Amino acid sequence: MDEVRFLDLEIRSAHMNMALDEAIMRSIQAGHVPPTLRLYRWQPSAVSIGTFQGMTEEVDLEYCKRNGIDHIRRLTGGGAVYHDYGGEVTYSIILPNDHRLVSSDIIESYKILCAGVVKALDILGIDAKFKPINDVVTGGKKISGNAQTRRRSCVLQHGTTLLDLDVEVMFSVLKVPQEKISDKMIEDVRQRVTSVREVLGREVGVDELVVALGDGFGEALGIELVEGELSAAEIELAESLVEEKYGRDEWNLSR
Repeated sequence: MDEVRFLDLEIRSAHMNMALDEAIMRSIQAGHVPPTLRLYRWQPSAVSIGTFQGMTEEVDLEYCKRNGIDHIRRLTGGGAVYHDYGGEVTYSIILPNDHRLVSSDIIESYKILCAGVVKALDILGIDAKFKPINDVVTGGKKISGNAQTRRRSCVLQHGTTLLDLDVEVMFSVLKVPQEKISDKMIEDVRQRVTSVREVLGREVGVDELVVALGDGFGEALGIELVEGELSAAEIELAESLVEEKYGRDEWNLSR
């Protein structure tokens, strides 16, 4: 069984979270660390945009500033996502291109890796399935969104599992004019998106979701998760990436 380094739940800023994903990818490319699965939360809460999006077009930066919400551009594509500190757990899995779990077919690649989330939800008692291109759904509603990039001879996929859902804040963070935010619009989102707590009807804790994600990825992907920690070099590289890239407007507001 393949071994994958497991970095248990960490709580970090948006800038550091995205810098660490890149630092780990670079370290795997260099052969300094093994394939890695990492779980994390965002503190303060944050909004991330896809690498090809424009921050000022997608995000209400004034609202974020007033409410202490970070903003960050991801390395991966996809749309703008609100990361609620109390409402989600994020994973990233980073593998070299020649790993058996990496498919050259993008949709198949998503399906293989998202199986970890699907199994985690099954462990919690939620019947979920992969929905192309990159979602996990239950009862027809999205409960996990995922994004991927292929760089530096690696595949990096990260994604959210929604523990709870605050539609009003989500709309306020994203650039939806306040006068257009109606009860109907909010209800429409609730018809399309759900959360672990809503489905199970109980107060599922972060720790319970974290354990399920670890077990789910291990079982679904047929990997042995070996608890590890970030190397000093990875932390140093990530701090440099925050300073030079992820913490700078030149990166976050570049489009």
